[in-house]
Amino acid sequence: MILPRRKFLHLAAGAAALPVVPRIARAQAYPARPVRLIVTVAAGSSPDVIARLMAQWLSERLGQPFVVENRSGANIGTAFVVRAPPDGYTVMLAVSANAINASLYPNLGFNFIRDIAPVASISTIPLVMEVIHRSRRARSPSSSPMLRPTRARSTWRRAAPAVRCMSPANCSS
Repeated sequence: MILPRRKFLHLAAGAAALPVVPRIARAQAYPARPVRLIVTVAAGSSPDVIARLMAQWLSERLGQPFVVENRSGANIGTAFVVRAPPDGYTVMLAVSANAINASLYPNLGFNFIRDIAPVASISTIPLVMEVIHRSRRARSPSSSPMLRPTRARSTWRRAAPAVRCMSPANCSS
């Protein structure tokens, strides 16, 4: 195969420039500085404990500190993260309250779906919405065909009452 002179010179120039390209296009190592992990619930709660364990693991694995900051109130913490520069050094542990607040409050100042980008799923928590229709009276599950459990689709559960014993005399065994 015979190469025309112009095509040969293009190939030679490309081959000569090839060793320079990796130095120019080299990406910055992440993280190059400490990362802020915003938790939108109070310190000591389950999401806070999960965030602290995750931050410790990420710090050991990536070699940079992951600092956990509690900004109580889902709207306060989320608004803080939305206003932070989108450089990956401010991340948030989203909780179910973030999704709920997006439907409860029309004027949050941000759109949770549009402004927050998910990175990873750590855990899932099932939520149940209970609705009582005014035209129906409350019935036990055995008397109402609407509440009877079906093995294929759903189950019916009753929450146990919370009992707090102040003294042994008040508690029944």
